Amino acid sequence: MNMSEKQGLKIAIIGSGSTYTPELIDGFIRLRETLPVRQFMFMDIDDRKRTIVGELCIRMLQEEKMDSEAILTADLDEAVRDADYVITQIRVGKLPARILDETIPPKYGLLGQETTGIGGFMKAQRTIPVMCHIADRVKELAPEAFIINFTNPSGIITEAVMKHGFKRIIGLCNVPINMTSSVREQIPNGELTMDYVGLNHLSWIYHIEQDGRDITKEAIRQGVKSERMNNIPPSDLDREITAVAGAVYSPYLEYYYDREHKKKHNLDSGKCRGEECMEIEEQLLALYSEKTLCRKPELLNKRGGHRYSEVAVNLVHDLYNNTGNVNIVNVRNGATLDFLEPDDVVEVACAIDRDGAHPLPLRKIDNTHIKTMMETVKEYERQTVNAGLAGDRTAALRAMVVHPLMGDYTTSQKCLDEMLNANRAYLPQYKF
Repeated sequence: MNMSEKQGLKIAIIGSGSTYTPELIDGFIRLRETLPVRQFMFMDIDDRKRTIVGELCIRMLQEEKMDSEAILTADLDEAVRDADYVITQIRVGKLPARILDETIPPKYGLLGQETTGIGGFMKAQRTIPVMCHIADRVKELAPEAFIINFTNPSGIITEAVMKHGFKRIIGLCNVPINMTSSVREQIPNGELTMDYVGLNHLSWIYHIEQDGRDITKEAIRQGVKSERMNNIPPSDLDREITAVAGAVYSPYLEYYYDREHKKKHNLDSGKCRGEECMEIEEQLLALYSEKTLCRKPELLNKRGGHRYSEVAVNLVHDLYNNTGNVNIVNVRNGATLDFLEPDDVVEVACAIDRDGAHPLPLRKIDNTHIKTMMETVKEYERQTVNAGLAGDRTAALRAMVVHPLMGDYTTSQKCLDEMLNANRAYLPQYKF
């Protein structure tokens, strides 16, 4: 049965108890005329959050008189069966696991962060088995569906699922659209084009043209930079670092460029970001529980997922409508970057059509700083994927010692052992 015969799309949202889900639904409402959805499946294993968030989403649909069917379920198979698009936004271990990722590493002098460094490594280890299981069920029950992955660390998870054997997956992040939009706001006149390259949470805009003229160096001299993110503490060095890097960089790169300041900020703040998010989440759930609320509240903007719905819904729109529009997404490298392996997942501009995301040719990258950082962190990502798929402690330590934010073998080993033990309930691939 094709989509036209079904008279609309079936969208499965896995991890629908996320407080970001109302923003996602807001995006589908916005594009309702060109993206017809006959059914939303709100799937989450957390009964409380699935109910609270799902009921708000239903009220939003009703308020806008959008007649899509909405079903709340804890059954993965029910959710993905015959789906056209499966949006994954899961957090294995929920926010308490994130808090461990952020509070254990500082005991060893390491950065504790959700997606970067050893915290991101551990999040990937918890998530890879679950995402591979989801992919297996989609492959059996909805073989033509695309998985749209927002689960962090997005690039690593996307690569793991591909290596597991599921190819119809595209990884997403809101950083690229925030970076490019921010640069456009700072250079408002003329026709602007940008070249973007990187890995998820390790990316740069390395070439900027205005009306066909290369203005990269001029823009850097004038202090053009990426937009601040709510979940990353600010740096006073962004202008100098941009000049040294020779490119506008992702805010997440400040964890590399300004690491000691970031570690000190985390220690001095009194609570980690995961604890802050837990407080914000409970405030949001309290708001969502109000039966008179029929739209996403402004408080949602205090989380780090600004423009999440725009990225996700635009991608689904462009896949469904076969537009050829350009989106920056996480995809298989192929021949795009000759200094990386074909099966590596990279974050680059792609043309989107009904068959998927197709990387566009990139302007030659002469910036050896960018290439060297990408090569180094990509090796960390490869080993992280190997560890997550097989429960391979040797691969885990290889990932640790090659990563710029870890490196020291003894320190990494001690921290890794504690984090593996703290997360053992979520690590079926490891032997304890």
